[in-house]
Amino acid sequence: MNVEKEHVNEHFLDRLIHEELERSPFDRDMCTRFPPEPNGYLHIGSAYAIHTNYTMAHKHGGKFHLRFDDTNPLKEDLEYVNAIIGDIKWLGYDPGSHIYYGSDYSETFYNAAVTLIKRGKAFICDLSADEMTAYRGTLTEPGRNSPYRDRTVAENLDLLTRMRDGEFPNGAKTVRARIDMSSPNMNMRDPVLYRIIHAEHYRTGNEWCIYPMYDFAHPIQDAVEGITYSLCSIEFKDHRPLYEWVLNELDIAAPPRQREFGRLNLTGVVTSKRFLRTLVRDGYVDGWDDPRLPTLQGLRRRGFTPSSIRSFVEAIGGIRTESTVDISLLDHCLRQDLKETTTSLMAVIRPLKVVITNYPEGETEMLSVENNSDNKLLGSREVPWSRTLYIEREDFMEEPSPGFHRLVPGGEVRLKGAYFIRCEDVIKDPDTGEVVELHCSYDPITKSGTGFTGRKVKGTIHWVCAAYAVKADVQLYEKLLLEQDIPKTNDGDWADIINPESKVIIRDVLIEPSVADAISVGVGAGRDRRYQFMRHGYFCVDTKLTTDERLTFNRIVPLKDSWNRK
Repeated sequence: MNVEKEHVNEHFLDRLIHEELERSPFDRDMCTRFPPEPNGYLHIGSAYAIHTNYTMAHKHGGKFHLRFDDTNPLKEDLEYVNAIIGDIKWLGYDPGSHIYYGSDYSETFYNAAVTLIKRGKAFICDLSADEMTAYRGTLTEPGRNSPYRDRTVAENLDLLTRMRDGEFPNGAKTVRARIDMSSPNMNMRDPVLYRIIHAEHYRTGNEWCIYPMYDFAHPIQDAVEGITYSLCSIEFKDHRPLYEWVLNELDIAAPPRQREFGRLNLTGVVTSKRFLRTLVRDGYVDGWDDPRLPTLQGLRRRGFTPSSIRSFVEAIGGIRTESTVDISLLDHCLRQDLKETTTSLMAVIRPLKVVITNYPEGETEMLSVENNSDNKLLGSREVPWSRTLYIEREDFMEEPSPGFHRLVPGGEVRLKGAYFIRCEDVIKDPDTGEVVELHCSYDPITKSGTGFTGRKVKGTIHWVCAAYAVKADVQLYEKLLLEQDIPKTNDGDWADIINPESKVIIRDVLIEPSVADAISVGVGAGRDRRYQFMRHGYFCVDTKLTTDERLTFNRIVPLKDSWNRK
């Protein structure tokens, strides 16, 4: 997919809204909203919806609201509210003072139900959920009217009052719209507007025991807040007639308009709340902030930047239908964001000991190494060098394969920012034959930065000074699921599609000492620190596992795309 910025201005909603606003259909300024239900955490698909609502409002000089659709006390919690607010602000789409709660409109919902009943547009129904399904009909057959559909206005108002007073148990009665049981749109076949739920609400306590359905609450909330555009994903398109019906029957002047955009999916990534909840509940991941999950909490802990996520959703542009985007685009946006802003450090993940036999014992010198080869403005740092070093085990090969240009017996390489070294001797474990140590010599005239123009070497490898190395744990991530296309339904048995190598933990990785500032500044301040570990990728201090004594790093992304490797 092309990620050029010019695509940002090609959003079809932008053109549609511009044309409609030119006809001045509203008596108020442009206003949009993002209405999450606080029953889980936001994910990367949510970021697309937030971005769409936020940018459309600001492009047209309007306001953006965050409104919690908290009208189901069985699922919602303050934990999710706080997480959602934090995630939206972290992304850079701060609603400011415009944070609202559907539960604050409870009296308004109730009065709207009273109005509809008085106008003969709603009634109290005693059908059970199973009976209602049977009466509803099918896509090819019309439904049947409820036997309670013709109750009088007085009877309906009396029953509604008694519902509010808590006289009836859960499921005993509902408030239903009186529309058309033969409508080809199933959503218009006398839908439920209100149901009874005896449960404590996280904000209103036990004040209410009847709660509106989303399709009833949504247009009323929009009208109360002065929303002009309800921008929502494509699965709500068939709900639009009901949205408009509610506003029309309540005589809302200059009503808000619902407009839809495509739903975003990512290859090999689960964005269904139900599936995510299963993965968390059954222990396939270690929480909603597991760095392998596409939740904003997970991406944030892993080390993704807000700007990289914003670039990602901008690059996608306007999508009209349900669309699947390759996950590698998100990684690409992150690499573009980090390549000129992060310090490159030397980290040895699988160490092999190297002794520089002709360097004096007990002596240490400081070498200057550039912080970022793509951005000279980041300057340089001092790195210690001494007799005993560590290099990557994969940077030595006793019997080199064709094209191997790193260290070999009798061969020479440059150590990054330091000297040429030559492998003079290979020390092996006498029992296993494993290479455990290399004895090398160094050439002092080849020091980096001195203008040495003598012999050339084909390879440059990174290293760490043994005496000053910082030990850390590193978590390497690959895609969580083996399959690119996630099944639409799943019986809960995820074991067959979970990638067993989605997280690999490597203990006691050796990192050059300048990384210690990630601890020295304090756990709180150091947690957003990102680095490029040479040749290994971009890494971030893990927000959950790092302590003042021990660093844990998450690999945010490799230096090159690895998602599509077979």
